[in-house]
Amino acid sequence: MFNRLYIHVPFCREKCHYCAFVSSTPKHNELVEYPALLSRELGFHTNEARPLESIYFGGGTPSLLKPEQVARLLTEIAGQVPILKTAEITLEANPGTVDLFSLKAFHDAGINRISLGIQSFDNRFLTCLGRIHTTEQSRQAFQAARQAGFNNVSIDLIHSLPGQSLDQWGTELQRAIDLGPEHISIYGLTVEEGTPFAAIYSADCPELADDDLSADMFEYTDEFLTRSGFDHYEIANYARPGYRSRHNSGYWQRDGYLGLGVAAHSFLREGHGVRFSNPGTLAEYRLGILSGHPTRIEEQRLTPREAMAEYMFLGLRLAEGVSRYAFEREFGTPLNSVYGPAAAELAKLGLLLQTDEMLTLTPRGMLLSNQSFIKFIE
Repeated sequence: MFNRLYIHVPFCREKCHYCAFVSSTPKHNELVEYPALLSRELGFHTNEARPLESIYFGGGTPSLLKPEQVARLLTEIAGQVPILKTAEITLEANPGTVDLFSLKAFHDAGINRISLGIQSFDNRFLTCLGRIHTTEQSRQAFQAARQAGFNNVSIDLIHSLPGQSLDQWGTELQRAIDLGPEHISIYGLTVEEGTPFAAIYSADCPELADDDLSADMFEYTDEFLTRSGFDHYEIANYARPGYRSRHNSGYWQRDGYLGLGVAAHSFLREGHGVRFSNPGTLAEYRLGILSGHPTRIEEQRLTPREAMAEYMFLGLRLAEGVSRYAFEREFGTPLNSVYGPAAAELAKLGLLLQTDEMLTLTPRGMLLSNQSFIKFIE
């Protein structure tokens, strides 16, 4: 079962140098035909649907879709699956692809949350990243979103960029605050295999931030944004009160979600959970949809132990952490009977705080989250 919908739009005007997501420049009429494939794919899953609490257009660059395409698709979705009146409906947008006219049309189409992929307010870093927009376009896009009627705007930023200092990162955060978004997602740069960045920057490249500088940037971000009134509610995410990403929060709480589109991932609440993904090429995806037999790849039916591990490392991403009561209610066994030794070890290392009711990561545990999570997988 699922109550959230993720829609992957695998098209970009240009591929960013650091990006490892499945995306490409649209050819011929690919962008025109794509929404019909998405709608048809949803039709194969309507019996697994519950009223939708959130819809998320991700990519790629979803803002390459025309607003009328988005409006039509949302209408078709509502014709197949109920959408709650309170549903959060997010569209990711590259600042270089939107203006007041298009943003107003997206708002009228039913989008009520915009996520702007700003990444940096420094044109030098934007060029390094291969972004198609400028700092001025970021400001213009944000202001246009406000004028278009959006009162829930999120922005993405990346730190630990090649040659970036802690002072420069502080300037980036101040510029973000000056805009006044409701939500900010903060990511440290990772050099992924197969990207242009990987061909330029080796793991030991002196231009890349070392672990100490990256840690300083993480800690500075936490202090700066919380002091500025943001709630650090998840490892990489900050929100004004009442503006947490409800869609992404569903991922960390193991809500069921269906992913539509090329390379989209899904998690259905069947048994202890089923995970699968769609083919990574448009040709293979299209073939499956039009044949009436969509292809699932990497399908995994979780065992109880795998589901427990997910419950822990996803739940601990959130500031509230994991409830002992909720864990036992979900799996029928006390948390300590499964993870008592692992939790005790992490607590001793100062990475985890335990109470009679909850387990939460400490600030240091958030910084070293991967080292913490591995203890629940071993």
